[in-house]
Amino acid sequence: MSFIRQYITCWVACVLCGLTLAEANAAEHPRLLLTADGVGQIRSSLGRVPLFDQTLASTKQEVDAEIASGIHVPIPADFSGGYTHERHKRNFFIAEKAGALFQILGDERYASYLRDMLFEYAEMYPTLPLHPKERSYARGKLFWQCLNDANWLLYMSLGYDAIYDWLSEEDREFLNAHLFRPFADFLSVDNPQFFNRVHNHSTWGTAAVGMLGLVLDDTELIERALYGLTDDGLEVGALDDDGGFIKLENQRVGFLANLEEPFSPDGYYTEGPYYQRYAMYPFLAFAIAMQNAKPEYAVLEHKNNVLMKAVGALVALSDSDGDFFAINDAQKGMSIFTPSMTLAVSAAYAYGGRDPQFLSIAEGQGRVRLDQAGLALAEDIALRRGEPLQQQSVVLRDGPEGNEGGIGVLRGGDLAVVFKFTAQGLSHGHYDKLSYALHHGGDEVIQDYGLVRFVNIGQKGGGNYLPENTTWAKQSIAHNTMVLDQKSHFGGNYAVGSQHHATLEYASLDNESLLSIYAKDSNAYPGRDMRRSLSLVTLPGLNKPLLVDLFTVTGTANMIDLPTHYLGQFIEISESLNVQREPAPLGIDSGYQHIWQEARSQPTSGNALKFSWLVANRFYTMFRSTEPGDFFVHGRLGANDPDFNLRRDPTLIHRRVPQTDRTTFVSVIDSHGEYSPVTELSQGQQSVISDVKIIFDNTEYTVASIFLGSGDAFTLAWAHQDFSEDKIHEVDLPQGLLRWAGPQQIEKQEVEINE
Repeated sequence: MSFIRQYITCWVACVLCGLTLAEANAAEHPRLLLTADGVGQIRSSLGRVPLFDQTLASTKQEVDAEIASGIHVPIPADFSGGYTHERHKRNFFIAEKAGALFQILGDERYASYLRDMLFEYAEMYPTLPLHPKERSYARGKLFWQCLNDANWLLYMSLGYDAIYDWLSEEDREFLNAHLFRPFADFLSVDNPQFFNRVHNHSTWGTAAVGMLGLVLDDTELIERALYGLTDDGLEVGALDDDGGFIKLENQRVGFLANLEEPFSPDGYYTEGPYYQRYAMYPFLAFAIAMQNAKPEYAVLEHKNNVLMKAVGALVALSDSDGDFFAINDAQKGMSIFTPSMTLAVSAAYAYGGRDPQFLSIAEGQGRVRLDQAGLALAEDIALRRGEPLQQQSVVLRDGPEGNEGGIGVLRGGDLAVVFKFTAQGLSHGHYDKLSYALHHGGDEVIQDYGLVRFVNIGQKGGGNYLPENTTWAKQSIAHNTMVLDQKSHFGGNYAVGSQHHATLEYASLDNESLLSIYAKDSNAYPGRDMRRSLSLVTLPGLNKPLLVDLFTVTGTANMIDLPTHYLGQFIEISESLNVQREPAPLGIDSGYQHIWQEARSQPTSGNALKFSWLVANRFYTMFRSTEPGDFFVHGRLGANDPDFNLRRDPTLIHRRVPQTDRTTFVSVIDSHGEYSPVTELSQGQQSVISDVKIIFDNTEYTVASIFLGSGDAFTLAWAHQDFSEDKIHEVDLPQGLLRWAGPQQIEKQEVEINE
């Protein structure tokens, strides 16, 4: 590339002439993500590593365009999505890139541009009051919340590090006194409710202050970041769903506490992958910078290398297109290919054992970081050392000790079942114990709604969370889980929900013909015990595994709802529909107020309900065991939504008025055919399953049968008490004794079940 040769020539000339001041002091700075040694490696590799050269070229083009447009540092005025918000956000991204270009190319234009931008901020910052928008619990100055101010300080610290030795002593003193130190104090000392938390917000805050501390080689700032504010008079806590402060006793704070508390030993982050992806940048940026500048603190290796495991956990929680599964507050479409994952992938590769599968992810991202880790990644891509990503079934534990439930992903062919049995998930958690979602390839079939927010779209509440996130998305009925008496789990109370978690009873991931996870929860509804088993079952003659779902509750309830939030087009249902001429909301609170009741159907035949739908040109059929008196509500979102913030998605709600204190549902979902809009032909549009029945059920065992149209039948059996692999179980059925070993069994029926 001609521009690379041009700048190499320029850099060599500068070195020979002694004009590059930064090179003279390279042993000191840069020292964060980009190091002096790394700069030397990069310069000697220019023109020979295609993906790195490509990233450098596109970055140069982007920054050159910004330099040509001039420096813009407006007085803060807007929420997310507004001009001033987006302009300051753009500035800190460009600042980091300009610093990297200066170090790599030796062109002082980039250093001068960054210096001039910093001086404009230093002139403005001392005059700024709190941001005029008053929504946040911790208002920033440049932005409406301290979180975004912390984004700014972290990225600007990276840029500052790159030009630090190039600046004069007087310039550094001015910037430190008028901009950087006041900025760090504002985020921490002036806003302890932001800084002294265990949350992705405080992760950004502590990492930003720590990064500046590394630039300045200031031990007090570094340790303030690592250990938090230690004044005994400061309250430490969390925020509830309404932004109220909940004081927590004996809660550690600081960057290290944010590494220890939200992450499980498996690398699962309790807020879910959407926010884990967002938090991974400050986690990894500060940890790697500490490794480069202060390795004696061993931050990168903290908690048994949990940050490296965390990157693998993020990849495990994505579908075959790389999109993250919607867990807790999550915007759909966020994926492993987002720019915020570029650092995660390069760090996991360079510092975590050089797994060749990360090379294929980086190729999909189409860029690398402009530092030594990015260079290592790009070099091995050029040497074709990558391997395709192979996603496997997995269980990721939740909780700092790994004993607070978790997330399971069952994968069979191109089907993926996501089973959530976690802790609450901090303030971004939802009330959905034992919920699940079904994915087929890159498409959702049975969905988790995600969040109600139009991120960075100013017309929708300034790009912030909308009221329906609390009134709908967090509520239990918004998820594919059991709801008793039309009330959300834990009564929708954050403080109560945060004290409890579901429990994994067993997981079987080795037998590809029977992949299964069984979990329970006894706290969502006090005095009621909920248990769920999800399995991918492969039967002879079927092209794809069946999703088999067992859900049981023991304890009194006046009404039980089991929603299925399917996507796509209704095809048929086995019972007649009673369409509501004037749809009405299904309830008045707990999310029910947002569901229009469009129709009802009531099974009369005694067989399982059969419901078919079409999504992404594929057919699916659910068979659901029923009892006399059951009925199904066909609903649609949108009631009591005056600003049209909710998607108009369909839902099917199985409603039962239980006659005993034990209720069991068995469902089977069959993925069985496709439709071509080009040829207008379908194949396999009818399921091969004819019926599903529960034939035995008590607190120790459940046995069900799946009947095929061919006449074959299969028996599924679950144990509910003893889950050991060598335990022999026996159930006396009408046709004889059923005997099996282990917690779950499926076998072909040789004798017809007597009805």
